[in-house]
Formats: sequence, C-alpha cells, structure tokens
Amino acid sequence: MKIIIAGAGAVGFHLAELLSIESQNIMVIDSDERAIRKVDHHLDVATIVGDASLPTVLKMAGVSSADLMIAVTTSEKANILISILAKKFGAKTTIARIKNIELLEEAVVEQFRELGVDTLISPQQLAAQEIARLLSNASLTDLIDFEDGSISISGFTVSENSPFVGVTISELQNRYGEDKCKIIALLRSRKTIIPDKDIVLRADDHFYLSANRETLDKITAFAELRKKMRKIMVIGDTDLALITCKMLEDTYDLTAVMDNEDRGKVFLTELNNTLVVIGDPGDIDELKTEGLNRMDALISVTSNSETNIVSSLMAKEEGVSKTIALVDNVDYTHISQNIGVDTIINKKLIAANAIFRFVRRGKIEAVASLHGVDAEVIEFEVPKKKRLVAKCIGDLHLPAGACVAGIVRNGEGYVPGPTNKFRPGDKAIILILPHAIGKIEKLFAE
Repeated sequence: MKIIIAGAGAVGFHLAELLSIESQNIMVIDSDERAIRKVDHHLDVATIVGDASLPTVLKMAGVSSADLMIAVTTSEKANILISILAKKFGAKTTIARIKNIELLEEAVVEQFRELGVDTLISPQQLAAQEIARLLSNASLTDLIDFEDGSISISGFTVSENSPFVGVTISELQNRYGEDKCKIIALLRSRKTIIPDKDIVLRADDHFYLSANRETLDKITAFAELRKKMRKIMVIGDTDLALITCKMLEDTYDLTAVMDNEDRGKVFLTELNNTLVVIGDPGDIDELKTEGLNRMDALISVTSNSETNIVSSLMAKEEGVSKTIALVDNVDYTHISQNIGVDTIINKKLIAANAIFRFVRRGKIEAVASLHGVDAEVIEFEVPKKKRLVAKCIGDLHLPAGACVAGIVRNGEGYVPGPTNKFRPGDKAIILILPHAIGKIEKLFAE
C-alpha cells in the first residue's frame, strides 16, 4: 500500500512510525527540514522537503499512484487543499486534519467529499469524545465496548489495599469463569506484557480485562469500584475545553475555570448549562474556593501539559475520584498510572490512531487503543477461510504478541479458550502488540 503523509509533526510522525513497522510504502513530506531530519533519523521511510500543497511536490511524491493521502500539517486550509489536489491527481483515498469542528456537519462533509476530501479528522472532537467515554465509566481507567457491550475491555489499577493484590491471574479468571473473563494485557513498570496465568498481581500494576458486561459488573462490585459522576470541573480556555463542555454540560453539573476573561466571554456565549469561572487553573487554593473538593472528576485541558498534570495530582490529594489530563508530549501517555493521574490523553495520538484504521487489512469492524499500552485492539470479522476456522484457536500458532480477547457470535460475547474455534461471521476481538500486527492481519484477510 502506497501512503503519502503531508506533515511530519506529532501526528504525521506517529502515523509514519506505526506504518513503517508493517513495511508499508511510506512517503513523508514537510517543508521543515528539522522535522524531516527527525523522520530520516528514526524511521525507515522515504521523505521529501517541500510544500505538499504545491502540485510539483505532490507529483514528485508519486501522488497519482497513492492508495492513501493523509494531510496532517498544522494548517487546516493546507490540509484541505492538499487533499483536493491529491484526489484530482489520482490518489484513491484522502484524509485531512481540521481544527474547526463546524466542518464536521453532515452537509459540509458531503460538500468536501464532492471536492475530493474523503474524510475529515478533528483531533479536538476525537479527544472530547474520548473524555466523554472515560467519564461514562468513571470507576475504570478505560472501558471499550464491542458489539454493544457483548464484550468489553476495561482497565483496572491495583492499589495497595485492592482485593486484587496477591491474586494470580488464573485465580481471578477462575473466580468468574474462564469463558467469561480474561486478563489480556498487564502494564508493569511501563512495560506492556501479555501475561500468563501464573503471574501474581501486585500493587501499582495496571491490567486490562476482557469480559461480557454481566461479568464486568461483578468484578467491579468485587473491587468496590462503582462510582457515579455528577459534579465535574473542566480547567482551561482551549478549544478542546470548550468542545468538551458543550458535549458534557447537559449530562453533568459542570464548572469551567480559566484565567482569560475574553475566552470566558466566548464560553458564556456558547454554553448554556455550565458555570464559567475566571481564575488561575494552576492555583490549588483558587480551585478549592470554586469547589474542587466537592468534584467527582477534574478534566485538565489547558495549553500547558505540566499544569494539567500538576492540577490533576492536586485534585487527587483533595479526594477527586477521576482525573484526566491533556499532554502534548507523547511520552507522557505511558506514565499516567505510575504518577497518580487516572488517564493522560494526547489529542494528536488519538487522531493518529483514528486515521490508522484506514490502512488496516482484513475486514475490520473496529480499532481501539488502550491508555498506556503499546498495543491495538482490533475487531475482525472472521472470513470463510479454511485455515482460520478448521483448527482450534490454540493450534493456530498466533504470534507471541497477540491475544484473542473475545468472540461475539450471534450477538453474544464470550472469552474463548485454546480448544474453541472461530466460525465464519464471528467478530473476533484481538489485542495485538505492534510487531505482530502484520501476521494477524494476514491471518484474517480474505
């Protein structure tokens, strides 16, 4: 697959890194020589220093034979122009990164599609949706539902007084039934592993568990993790803060804190059910005055990563149950559980992962990422392929970096064992480490 990426910033670099693992034919274009040097130094992909909105540069990159053109520069207008030109010159599919979420209205999207922009991606919109999803399942650090909750993958942090401490994975799975739950990934000391059954859970471990919804409810009750979110504080005057407030204000009792009066007026104009407060988001005493210790959750989405992390840590000390912090540094996303912030999000990574699903092979139903885990969860539809359905799962010799998290069959989800078999039409949910993605995709390709 030939893929051209315009923009070598955080989104473009992360995409190129993911795709280079799979030996895709990748070309990265950017007018910033330093950004291109970074790509050349770290990744095995082709590069061009130049302005991708110029026809000469696109033609130099071979856009006429491109399967996918991804425009993720920092300029919304440039991304749209690049996509339109690329489509005109012969690119099969185009994706443009945008900032203005008004462009995502259905009628506008259709107009852009007619012009040649197949898909518009808004990092702010995707990040706000991620925040809303995290709040709806506040007692867990992550929760992803597949097939309307037939199978769910949830994240648990093991605290010092947790009933999980000292329990082996086998004991936990046997307690609820091995066909109903399975620990599919363990994050320990910032390392992602697919654990065997004899591993003993320790304090500060973070694990991801696959289960049907009924079993997940039992496990969260056992761990005393159930909590309903009601009062939420959002700090920051960013576009993401505003979009998040718009998305949440009709569901929660919302307070927005920012130090910019002009932006505060914008928030007051565009929001209907949010208390807008002008104050210093980095001042814990000021946040206390505005009721921080009465909040169920703090969402810190200022433009400063350090402020977001520190305010989240302070909120934890004040007894706030759920903290979500926005960071720009990709490396921070792997340390949230280790430093005490429930979830760290990076809108550029969220956008890159959303784009990544366009290059997956096989009949893909869904792609998801787990916070802090260097892996993907992909839902495949099982094809009519003799090699795949004739053998037991344990005899398929799946690569070491892959784990079958669940199967949904006729609307019912269960966790398969090594003696179970796939059937054509099943929805197979697989957790895959980066090095194993190519092998698994080939297995499920028709």
